[in-house]
Amino acid sequence: MAKETEFQTENLIIGSGLAGLYLALKLAEAKQSVLIISKGDFSESNSFYAQGGIASVLHHDDSFDQHVNDTLQAGAGLCHTDVVRLVVESGPAVIKDLLQWGVSFTKLENGTVSELHLTREGGHSHRRVVHSQDMTGRAIMNALIRHASTSPYIRIMDQHAAIDLLTTDKCQPDFTSNICLGAYVLSLKSGKIVTVKSAKTYLCTGGHGRLYLYTSNPSHSTGDGLAIGWRAGCKVANLEFMQFHPTCLFHPKARNFLISEALRGEGAVLRDTHGREFMQAYHPSASLAPRDIVARAIDFELKKTGEDKVYLDATPMGARVRDLFPNIAQTCAELGIDISREWIPVVPAAHYSCGGLVTDSFGQTNIRHLYALGEVACNGLHGANRLASNSLLEACVMASRAAENALAETNDKLTLKLPHWRKGKAIPTDEGVVLSNLWDEIRRLMWHYVGIVRSEKRLKRAMRRIIAIQNELDEYYWNYEVDGKLLEVRNLSQVAFLTVRCAISRKESRGIHYNIDYPEQSPEWQKDTVIW
Repeated sequence: MAKETEFQTENLIIGSGLAGLYLALKLAEAKQSVLIISKGDFSESNSFYAQGGIASVLHHDDSFDQHVNDTLQAGAGLCHTDVVRLVVESGPAVIKDLLQWGVSFTKLENGTVSELHLTREGGHSHRRVVHSQDMTGRAIMNALIRHASTSPYIRIMDQHAAIDLLTTDKCQPDFTSNICLGAYVLSLKSGKIVTVKSAKTYLCTGGHGRLYLYTSNPSHSTGDGLAIGWRAGCKVANLEFMQFHPTCLFHPKARNFLISEALRGEGAVLRDTHGREFMQAYHPSASLAPRDIVARAIDFELKKTGEDKVYLDATPMGARVRDLFPNIAQTCAELGIDISREWIPVVPAAHYSCGGLVTDSFGQTNIRHLYALGEVACNGLHGANRLASNSLLEACVMASRAAENALAETNDKLTLKLPHWRKGKAIPTDEGVVLSNLWDEIRRLMWHYVGIVRSEKRLKRAMRRIIAIQNELDEYYWNYEVDGKLLEVRNLSQVAFLTVRCAISRKESRGIHYNIDYPEQSPEWQKDTVIW
């Protein structure tokens, strides 16, 4: 292994999705040095693939109160109202920032900037979703990437993965506070391990959808930030609330392609294989019901009929659907589906975690100088179920607030010499098949036992097997040199353990978490599931 290198920066951002880039640009505006660590290129993030848009109150018929109420209703009693209002009321400022950075949002036909086209998604009482056709994430990310790539204050290290955080608890504990000092980072190309010392560290690593067999998430969504935060001593909350998007394209050549909820906002309806619209039987809003209800309804229909898919019918829009959703139309056309004339085969898939590392309203964790932003964090906005298109809004708002707080916060004048990475007696791995098999087992285990519908028996069975898998991985980790695959499988196993632990703790059904042994909500459980 090559000789270790040490870096020093004012701000270390681990992850390169929307939260990380927005934060980097805000810090760079204050002439702060920023180092961004990214496992892959910028296109490998949930932010880049986001289709729908950003929820923001911009129309005179809409109001902050109505957006707040929609969010609280979706969150099933677990949202923190103060955080919800803070985020919702920051929406217009976020849109203004993004427009100034050159994001090209879809406009009304008269084309004035003040009149952006607004669409509607499930759970929203008004049209308030700002979008760029059906490629909103790509449009936003491309604009922010252009600015970050040319900033003299931002350095980007792609093909690097964080191994673990460096904290005073590990280096020189004083038992009064735990302070983050930086991280050990692995070069995925050379195998070199870099020590990064930073005044502030930010986990912006996104979610962990790859924990499940079927997911809309890209390959890098392996819960890295969540796992390394947990190992460093962060509190974790509400991981039982994994949102399953109701409509992922069901096709062997496009397993991770999302069919945006905005199609249903524009009039598409769900049908079973016989053409029957079935959502009216589950919710008054039918196909525009909140995601958890739609996902469970589809799951119930599939189990009842034995089919492996349902259909989304967008044909009432006719040729207009190709103009409104060009990316979806093109992708489906390449697979032989003309969505203006044919129904789209869909299934639910793991999509977004409403739980994560516990933070305050500025993104601060319980470890000093360590922040968590975006999907990796749990700040109280989403409660038991995220309202559609609130995620990109949250990423931007919390990134702005974290930058504001970090710039005002005094740095600790620590003189600690950070310990170098020691590999001990670890040797290069020669058993990669072990990791592949364990990853496959984790994903199937989580899908079948900790999926859309759960039971006490399934959860306990999952916990027993995950503990056994963790024991296997612990032995593997200490015997072999670290590489990208080992880090991801290790992190996934720990997130699986934490998810099952949260799910077993909650003795009720609420929001996304549905347990057939506790099918009703309980007033006793109108609280967050916090583990430490």
